[in-house]
Amino acid sequence: APAAGARRLMPEVALRHRFGREGFRLDCAFGAPAVGVTTLFGPSGCGKSTVLSGIAGLLRPQEGRVVLDGAVLLDTASGICVAAERRRCGMVFQDARLFPHLSVAGNLRYGLRRAPRDATGPGFDEVVALLGIGHLLERRPAGLSGGERQRVALGRALLSRPRILLMDEPLAALDAARRAEVLPFLARLRDAARLPILYVTHALDEVDALADHLVLMDHGRVVAEGPAEALAARSDLPLLSGRRDAGVLLPCTVRAAEPGALARLAFAGGELRTTLHPGPPGTRLRVRLRARDVAVAVEEPRGISTSNILAATVAEIRAAGEPSEIFVHLAVGPSLLLARITRDSAERLALRPGLPVWALVKAVTFDHRVARPAAGWEA
Repeated sequence: APAAGARRLMPEVALRHRFGREGFRLDCAFGAPAVGVTTLFGPSGCGKSTVLSGIAGLLRPQEGRVVLDGAVLLDTASGICVAAERRRCGMVFQDARLFPHLSVAGNLRYGLRRAPRDATGPGFDEVVALLGIGHLLERRPAGLSGGERQRVALGRALLSRPRILLMDEPLAALDAARRAEVLPFLARLRDAARLPILYVTHALDEVDALADHLVLMDHGRVVAEGPAEALAARSDLPLLSGRRDAGVLLPCTVRAAEPGALARLAFAGGELRTTLHPGPPGTRLRVRLRARDVAVAVEEPRGISTSNILAATVAEIRAAGEPSEIFVHLAVGPSLLLARITRDSAERLALRPGLPVWALVKAVTFDHRVARPAAGWEA
């Protein structure tokens, strides 16, 4: 393991495998940031979980190379294949897979016993506090809620001092209330662990809440990869733009939030007013502005109820999934918004790249917000 404070190296993943002569074929390669969450996103059956199995050593691919923090765990060309138990991959599955005969404390200490003696990482008390499970330590898994079990599973994986955390749809088996309970703890874990995390999901709200880097997969291949905000703003990726909730992820900072009044969110390019109350001034968050909730005007609107009227410039116009719709890319300072409007509206307004316009966003339409104390988010 690297010494405390040492710089971690970016994980490398390249896997090729076919299941049977006519079966599913995985053929993907990508890199991931050395710290933070890389989310594998795509429809069910596209190969996301298979990628995690190949990294963890649960699947031996026909061809591949996996490098974690400078350690070569798999290189079929050189005949290297480190055994799964020696790869130091912390796995978290849909079902928590806790030991039913052990208490919460016992399950956590099992993870700690698996950690190499020279490995560094958060201690037992720190992990317990991080995940808010101190009051659960004497309980058995059967007495926990689904969300509590997943938090314990996260703690056990983190205490094993892994090179990487692999999370295979850890919230998929939870109802909406339990998912909302666990998401903030996942965000806290991401910021405290200082590890690469590969997170598999097909839920866009989990991408919004957690993803630093996004890998889009379909039919066993990587369609696109890059920073989550950059990919969300692209209208040429059907896995994202084909959804009715397609839109941009906008990093913001709370500028003002008074009880009974609209909160003001500063972003690179301006300010937004919203009915959300995400925290006191200075709180950083990321909001999803859905393209269907952004309207376009060629004259400055007056006497309307919409709270956000932003001066913008048409940057690009692209086709949308429906023949009668288009995406209009709107530059608001250095930030980019998407508006989904009809072709008829675009023709009637004579929209074209370079045209000054106004982007209209209702204060009640903002979606998916999670505080993220990440560097470089000041507006």
